[in-house]
Amino acid sequence: MKILFVGDDWLGSNARSLAEGFRRLGHEVIMVDSTPATLPPRLSPSWLYAKSHEQRAPWTVEHVHTRIERAAAELRPDLVFAFKSVHLDQRRLLDIPARLHVHYSPDDVANPVNTTSDYLTHESEWDLVVTTKRHNVPELLERGAKEALFVRSAYDPAWHHPCARRTTRQYLVGFIGACRPDRRDGMVSLARAYGAQLLVAGPGWRRVRQLRTTRAEVAGAVYGQDFSMTVASVTANLVLLNSDNRDTHTCRTFEVPAAGGLFVGERTDEHAELLEDGSEAFLFSSRDELDEILERASLYPDQVAKIAEAGFRRIIDGGHSYADRAGEILHALDR
Repeated sequence: MKILFVGDDWLGSNARSLAEGFRRLGHEVIMVDSTPATLPPRLSPSWLYAKSHEQRAPWTVEHVHTRIERAAAELRPDLVFAFKSVHLDQRRLLDIPARLHVHYSPDDVANPVNTTSDYLTHESEWDLVVTTKRHNVPELLERGAKEALFVRSAYDPAWHHPCARRTTRQYLVGFIGACRPDRRDGMVSLARAYGAQLLVAGPGWRRVRQLRTTRAEVAGAVYGQDFSMTVASVTANLVLLNSDNRDTHTCRTFEVPAAGGLFVGERTDEHAELLEDGSEAFLFSSRDELDEILERASLYPDQVAKIAEAGFRRIIDGGHSYADRAGEILHALDR
């Protein structure tokens, strides 16, 4: 199959990983980077326009569409696959000659920040809308989507795999992910309790003043293989969910164990389905429960290392790579 894949193509992007997943299955894939429109550089004219107009700058959108249409003319795709392309011109995407047009959203499509009026106007014209949120499927169908498919998030074996440590320092507990309002207070509380034993890495954390008054290590974002290198320096890797997405699992659900890290995550039905609590991961529903897990990790490092190894095997052997997800999507299209 010839696939024209439209998505953000920066290092560590899930879109890049999924495009590579289709390629690993043997399909011809051309990827067109939508980053100039979707994530314009901070303080650039495109960024300032987006902030003041609540839509992406028309000149960057036009630039991306020109590249898409040139690629389509040469490739003559069987499938146009749009990865969270809500900020592009939906009519132009759907008018690209192809047998199938698929839109994929990694975020909650019921949250207005993850859609646009243009996308919602044309949502029913996509042959398939793919979501990583199980609860979105009935919502999409009720909204008029032709067909909706739930697939879980995934890991990329090119980036998410056990790595040698790059530092002699080993943190008891760590979190790799963006700073969000629903995470800030809890992370500050952990920093005050665990101090230098805590690593927090991700966009926005360095701007949290309360963290700077603790001994916790606060770092910027890590992507690609750097993510796995960071996991290697942490005994208990926290997997926190995004309440705005109504998450019951997340990319980190797969990335942390695939990188060889001990999964310590919020208790949900999906997490319990994917990893067995106590033997392949640790799940918690309260701060007290988390503190007990961290005490166990501190006292019995060899025991929790065996649990991390079991979690690694469960995810690696469980069909959770982006190539596996690409296969699920293509199977749904063949039905």
